[in-house]
Amino acid sequence: MDERIEQWLAKLDLPAKLRLISGAGMFRMAGEPAVGLAEMPVSDGPSGVRGENWDERDPSVSLPSGTALAATWDRDLLDEIGALIAAEARRKDVYAVLGPTVNLHRSPLGGRHFECFSEDPMLTAEMAEAYVRAVQRHGVSACPKHYVANDSETDRFTVDVRATDRTLRELYLYPFERSVRAGAWMVMAAYNSVDGVTMTENPLLDEPLKGSWGFDGVVVSDWTAVRNTDGAARGTDLCMPGPPTLWGEPLEQAVRAGTVPESAIDEKVRRILRFAMRVGALDETPQPAPSFTDDQARQLVRRAAADAMVLVRNDGVLPLRPDATVALLGPSAAEPRLMGGGSATVIPAHTTTPLAGLRAALPVTYTPGVWLSDALSPAPLELLTDPETGTPGLCLRYLDGETAFETQHRAAANLVLFGDPAAERASSVELRARLRADVAGEWRIGAGALGHVRLELDGETVADGRAAFEGADPVAALLDPPQHAVTRTLAEGQEVDIRVTVADLAAIPGLGVFLGVTVGATSPRRSPDEEFAAAVDAAREAEVAVLVVGTTERIESEGVDRTTLRLPGRQDELVAAVAAANPRTVVVVNSGAPVEMPWRDDVAAVLLSWFPGQEFGAALADVLTGAAEPGGRLPTTWPKTMSDVPVLNTTPEDGVLEYEEGVHIGYRAWLRAGVEPAYPFGHGLGYTTWELRNLDVSGRTVTVTVTNIGERTGKQVVQAYLSREQSAIDRPLRWLAAFAAVTLEAGESSRVEITLPQRAFEHWTQDGWAVEPGAFTLQVGTSVIALPLETEVVVS
Repeated sequence: MDERIEQWLAKLDLPAKLRLISGAGMFRMAGEPAVGLAEMPVSDGPSGVRGENWDERDPSVSLPSGTALAATWDRDLLDEIGALIAAEARRKDVYAVLGPTVNLHRSPLGGRHFECFSEDPMLTAEMAEAYVRAVQRHGVSACPKHYVANDSETDRFTVDVRATDRTLRELYLYPFERSVRAGAWMVMAAYNSVDGVTMTENPLLDEPLKGSWGFDGVVVSDWTAVRNTDGAARGTDLCMPGPPTLWGEPLEQAVRAGTVPESAIDEKVRRILRFAMRVGALDETPQPAPSFTDDQARQLVRRAAADAMVLVRNDGVLPLRPDATVALLGPSAAEPRLMGGGSATVIPAHTTTPLAGLRAALPVTYTPGVWLSDALSPAPLELLTDPETGTPGLCLRYLDGETAFETQHRAAANLVLFGDPAAERASSVELRARLRADVAGEWRIGAGALGHVRLELDGETVADGRAAFEGADPVAALLDPPQHAVTRTLAEGQEVDIRVTVADLAAIPGLGVFLGVTVGATSPRRSPDEEFAAAVDAAREAEVAVLVVGTTERIESEGVDRTTLRLPGRQDELVAAVAAANPRTVVVVNSGAPVEMPWRDDVAAVLLSWFPGQEFGAALADVLTGAAEPGGRLPTTWPKTMSDVPVLNTTPEDGVLEYEEGVHIGYRAWLRAGVEPAYPFGHGLGYTTWELRNLDVSGRTVTVTVTNIGERTGKQVVQAYLSREQSAIDRPLRWLAAFAAVTLEAGESSRVEITLPQRAFEHWTQDGWAVEPGAFTLQVGTSVIALPLETEVVVS
């Protein structure tokens, strides 16, 4: 391989080399005809493969979020998910999937934790390694991100994280190390700085990444994270997005002036050529993709979502009887969160809501009880008609002055015009649709967008004004633009012509036009008090009340950290009132990360669904009725209250965020603080019961007998923790060393074998990895605090 790469490199002049180390487009790596190199599209990929554009006309499978996948503790399932990701990438002509996200849950306030796996470095590393191996087995590159310490969103472009070498090595770098061991072909450098140096130029790219770990792939910048031209002499290999700016003509001048050595450019090009060979873009045929039918993809996502759900409380109400009458309540029952906001967003062709899923399985009545926001939701597609085609949807026109140069039929009321060449040419965009009222009453109709927005109803201008980009994060503005709305009293069946025109299109330096536009409509509602009372009445009259509560896209999204762990709106009040009216109340929490649950001991059952992807409703029905096991175990600690959380702060002071807690994050910090959380790391109940016995250790191999002593097939996650009571160094009170998931039929026993990795015994010193000789305590059980089996492991 190296000889061929040198031959290709010799054919390239300096301008050609510089084209290869900058993107050719928003999500596209450059090609080079002189060496037979094709352009290589890449795609965001933590929870599905969106492709180069946000476009409902080219939909994607929506997968469970990172926390959901980690909650399965199932490497084999990740192997299946990786195959589906690779199949989606091949279908969309994508060579690299920008995922997984392997940053850690340092603080539960981190707004992007839904996208990350866990608070624990070992569990995160196991999931990351499985993901990377599975995707790349099929010739598509994975791209673990964001290297390193991008564990919160506040001031994420500029924050300087300060952490000791030991903290970085043992916690935050470890999932990347394991990803490299798995053979990762690409790694993404983060926006933030570490110890005063921005990550796209940080020495950590050279050592340990490219040095002792031996990473020979491509370091790609997070989008716009490259800060200057001189930084091209350092560890980042690919500056995204394109077309080239800093690494274009200015870099050519710097190389010719000797400021940046051409040898540094050559090394980057070698890595890109090696990457291209691996993915089949250099005179090669890409490896055939795995084959998935639409039904196979749906069934896999449905099974994964069910296996990720964590039953943290159950007094016996679950599983539900097939004839149980159910009052389905809560704002997330009909409008759930399937995925988190930002880079993890995809547009699926098919979704199921809890309302649809439960109605297909049980006798259900529904009312939300509360609403989380007065903001407009995208108008339902079935109520919109494109006036040009007469089909469901909208007419989108790109205009140059008064002339439309491109017209599109769009089948969504929430559009993201990002990286679209037509948007770059347009002076304005126009959306037109006919809205049909399916119920009589007072409707709210409007639009959300940045720029100069004019809203017309039946030819009358009802809103006309400019909304400017505010804040430091363009992604937040893209996903949650300002809204303009008016009210109209409509009869059932009455139609209204809507026209939304957006001019002064917002352009972000380095990214181009960055426009999210929504045509919104909110149907008539009861007053808040009437709706609340109706939900309580419905709960009182049903055998079982199922409440689906959760967060919103404004709370859990890329670009913003949370300020509270409370559920938004009156959801806590609704749960308390419903539980008082019906003791058989089941609460489903639809969030990607922990929330406070002050009512948790007053309800019959609590089920955590995370952001479960497009098959939420079907998977939830499977779990609630017992057709599937709630197979999840907590990948992160859930607190009783935010004030209890031992590591909380995500706000930099004078631009600096100190990781003062060192290696004590997550359950490690909880154990050190001696505070009891609501639900500990590793906890989860199923629909059967278990016995663990006969713990044996031979070398680093642990064997334990696991017996399903219940009445139905179930899944258990056997967890092994190490501790060292008398230690010369500052250690966690206990730390996860290894685990194994096992599924057994009723009455079945299995001798489960777990290997303790060498790294579980090691700690980082200024001279490298070391082992403190002597006895370590090994505890085995089913959560970080449920550890009935104990022995010693002696190391030399």
